[in-house]
This record gives sequence, C-alpha cells and structure tokens, in this order.
Amino acid sequence: MDGRTQPQRLDAAQLGAELGERATLVQFSSAFCQPCRATRRTLDEVAGMVDGVVHVEIDAESHLDLVRRLDITGTPTVLVLDAGGEVVRRASGQPRTVDVVAALGHAI
Repeated sequence: MDGRTQPQRLDAAQLGAELGERATLVQFSSAFCQPCRATRRTLDEVAGMVDGVVHVEIDAESHLDLVRRLDITGTPTVLVLDAGGEVVRRASGQPRTVDVVAALGHAI
C-alpha cells in the first residue's frame, strides 16, 4: 500500500468505464510514453487470463484532476482496485506480468 491512512476509492464515473467484477487494473498513461505501450500489453494479457478482471487505461493529460487527487507523478502508473473500487496496490513504471498477478492477489 502507499502508506495513506484514508483508503482511496474510484468508481465507474471517475474511470469512464465499469469496474471489473473481481478487480480493476487502472493504468495512467501519456501519449509519448514508450513504457506505457508495453504496460498496456501486460495488463491486457493479465486481464484476459483472470476472470472478472478488467484493464482501464486513462490518459493522464486529459484527467489532470484525477491525477492530482491520486498523486500520480509519472507514467505509467498502475493502480489495482478491488471489486469495490478501493486502491489496494499501486506501482510506477513498467510492471512484470508476475508482479501484476501477485498484486491482484491482494484485490481478489
């Protein structure tokens, strides 16, 4: 977890997409971010392997209010949400598939 005392929750309206039945992988990206492309492939792959998990990609530059509220400081940043939309894990940089699967274990 990121050490905050207040849990952070996101809903479908904030994400612009429905939450996954079991978990949601939220990726903050920017247009010219090379690691964002690889992160997209990794998260799509994991979401395709695990039932009830969806991947939502958010353009950081178009959602600055959400970026500021969540203290997103770089792209890619990945948030793992549980079924209720609570942020249970977050990471910056390009994740490895095994790390994404492990983080999902905290959400499911």
